[in-house]
Amino acid sequence: MKTCNSAATPLDTNAKLSADSGSSMADPTHYRSLAGALRYLTFTRYDIAYAVQHVCLFMHDPREPHLSALKRILQYIQETIDHVLHLYLTSTLRLITYTDVYWSGCHDTRRSTSGYCFFLGGNLISWSSKRQPALSRSSAEEEYRGVANQPRPPSAHQTCEDGHPFCSRESGVNWV
Repeated sequence: MKTCNSAATPLDTNAKLSADSGSSMADPTHYRSLAGALRYLTFTRYDIAYAVQHVCLFMHDPREPHLSALKRILQYIQETIDHVLHLYLTSTLRLITYTDVYWSGCHDTRRSTSGYCFFLGGNLISWSSKRQPALSRSSAEEEYRGVANQPRPPSAHQTCEDGHPFCSRESGVNWV
């Protein structure tokens, strides 16, 4: 992949992947191998977590558009190969949590994808992106699930000023 074209983002924002789009691959072994390697890479590359989670949904029956999306992630990695994770020494160890939800984002199942990231003293220490196991009837319900399903370190409640984790919608905070 050293000679591949680079990409500025890990996913094409206009591409809508679904389980039945495109033709099936004759041998999905290569796709599964690359997807597994990228999954391993998400331990140190938080910026590809959502994209990798998205292409891994199709490992049971990968198709050509899924392979194109996987190659796009590799092109993005090629573009950002010199980017590194920086940890800074700070005088305060304030824990900040961000969470967000893509409501009904899966075109096949209508399930939502949620993600979170923890910053301790300005340093990113934990992140995740995963599909929710159940359907939600509203974006407010999904925001609540996103906040409720994130892990809570024991010190998280001590550092939040109002006792609530960060939530981008008032309805999610009100349910907590």
